[in-house]
Amino acid sequence: MKTEAVIFDWAGTTVDYGCFAPVAAFIKAFEEFGITPEVEEVRAPMGMLKWNHIKEMFSMERISNEWERIYGRKWNDGDVDAVYEKSEKAIIESVVNYSEPKPYVIEVTEKLRQKGIKIGSTTGYTDEMMSIVVPKAESLGYSPDCWFSPNSVNNIGRPYPYMIFENLKKLGISSVKAVIKVGDTVSDIKEGKNAGAVSVGVIEGSSVMGLTKEEYDKLTEGEKAEAKERAKEKFISAGADYVIDDIRGILDLIEE
Repeated sequence: MKTEAVIFDWAGTTVDYGCFAPVAAFIKAFEEFGITPEVEEVRAPMGMLKWNHIKEMFSMERISNEWERIYGRKWNDGDVDAVYEKSEKAIIESVVNYSEPKPYVIEVTEKLRQKGIKIGSTTGYTDEMMSIVVPKAESLGYSPDCWFSPNSVNNIGRPYPYMIFENLKKLGISSVKAVIKVGDTVSDIKEGKNAGAVSVGVIEGSSVMGLTKEEYDKLTEGEKAEAKERAKEKFISAGADYVIDDIRGILDLIEE
């Protein structure tokens, strides 16, 4: 079936190389309560609705035990609310600095439009966060045809497929089979699969890889190959139909 739309994620996929805005915010939020999360703990639930992301972190054994040690009781949803409020404030304060389009994004989206393919998007950010990210990215050259956050679907984010369905309605797509969903997290892959779309993981600059562009560029070719293979395995394990090195790979998939 002919591809009618490509639906991209935002942080780590089209903007914010390495997906660092939410990582920094989550670490800062937990630290205000005496716990310093490890980067791997922060990145594991990446792509989910931010409140759910924090709840997933609370459910991790080390963090749960630390909370109980510090506060003498088990955590509850009120504690999730408290950390979430801190993280939301931190993201809103910093996200404008993490809205630059990743390499090749502007060129690839232009070529997709030349082919008559529409550009949709979903995100784990809230509407308030996106009110900052969207105009900044647009000023730098990236502007999808539409975007939907969990706020648009009763705060039910990934891995549920509802944001993708809203894209289909807005863009007037004939079938979910005519859609490619592209993302940089396990949650992105599951979102695409749950919607019935072709689900694609992008490696370079992804949350799964977790490196800045400078860190990635400093790797030897052998180290790059190993890092890519580790990321690819995570995407494939999550159910990805395809895994691409960078966003240019979407054009090759469509040609195929």
